[in-house]
Amino acid sequence: MRLAALLCALAAALAAPAGAVAAAPKASLVDIEDEVMCVTCKIPLNIAESDQADRERALIRGMIAKGLDKPRIKAALVQEYGDGVLALPDSGGFGLSAYAVPFALLAVLAGGLALLLPSWRRRSPAGIADDSAARLSDDDARRLDDDLVQYD
Repeated sequence: MRLAALLCALAAALAAPAGAVAAAPKASLVDIEDEVMCVTCKIPLNIAESDQADRERALIRGMIAKGLDKPRIKAALVQEYGDGVLALPDSGGFGLSAYAVPFALLAVLAGGLALLLPSWRRRSPAGIADDSAARLSDDDARRLDDDLVQYD
């Protein structure tokens, strides 16, 4: 009896992840809207307020009702409106530069900062070469004391 219950529990545990993987996540308008552009406004569809944006949303809702998933809906939008409908660039080819260039610039700036920072830290403040230049002469010290007496 225990063995049968243990086998049933084991079979249920093994079958649950397989069922979860097999079920494709359902697409939603909110999920797709921020990755698609309004082709007339040239802004993301989730903030666009135009007749064209409403038509695109209706088209997406219709495709969701037919049971299409997110990649198929985006492919259908590209087929309908062209590549300009996608808010994110391709992850390959020329579109890859949109991702790579900012990281490359950040690396160059960090490297430059790492090279220059030690020399900046070694510099003395402007106008003060060493301690002897910062000291007042006897005449200057006397004049300063005389001037400060006026404000006492």
